[in-house]
Amino acid sequence: MGIAALIVDDEQPARDELAFLLKSFSEIEVVGQGKNGPEAVNLIRDLAPQLVFLDVQMPGLDGFGVIKKLLDKKIRLPLFVFATAYDHYALQAFDVNAIDYLLKPIARARLEKAVGKVKRMIEAGESMHQKLDKLVQMVTERPLAQKTKLTVKSAGHLFLVEADDIIFAVIEDDVIRIVTKNLEGHSNFRKFDDLEVNLDPKTFWRPQRSYLVNVNRVKEVIPWFKGSYQIKMDDRKQTTIPVSRQQSTRLKELFKL
Repeated sequence: MGIAALIVDDEQPARDELAFLLKSFSEIEVVGQGKNGPEAVNLIRDLAPQLVFLDVQMPGLDGFGVIKKLLDKKIRLPLFVFATAYDHYALQAFDVNAIDYLLKPIARARLEKAVGKVKRMIEAGESMHQKLDKLVQMVTERPLAQKTKLTVKSAGHLFLVEADDIIFAVIEDDVIRIVTKNLEGHSNFRKFDDLEVNLDPKTFWRPQRSYLVNVNRVKEVIPWFKGSYQIKMDDRKQTTIPVSRQQSTRLKELFKL
């Protein structure tokens, strides 16, 4: 008898991809799929899966909201592995040991590690109730995020720039260049990861390793050769940025392609 698992994600391609990857794990039996938070709550109540692969970012009731509903309704909690496109949320989950997390696009090796961790916890009879309760409390009670301002150095001056005004950032020769509609200069951050963690993960996305773009300032998606894509940004130069093959799935999710 395998581990009964449920997949919950608002994007059909993401559900299909994970279901396909899980076929190679004989110990996992996918018993259902959900496409939103309320459906997830009902499926967990009715199917009582041992494991749920839960997307964090879903419209309406997100992944953390699903867990809160289950706690409120006193429904038995399964083990959870979070799936997310954003490190910011993944690290929140990981910091309180909420089983494990998978970054999209999901790598098989990373999935294998998560499944192994789940198996060990089931064999040990560990409960996640208190840890998940702590996670939900941490997320729901965190203060509202303040508008982020970043320092950009240009022509010998230091300008304070609203994060929402950034069109894209690119790292070149270990220097981060920031581009807005009216300004171009260098960031005071030395590492790309440090810049990324200070920006809203729902707004900023890395189409490839060297670029971080504001998804609201993407002007055009350009189909490229062999199923790849480029994006054209809304800056004065109409900068065109190639999208890595690994991020093509995320591109389609973002713009409903």
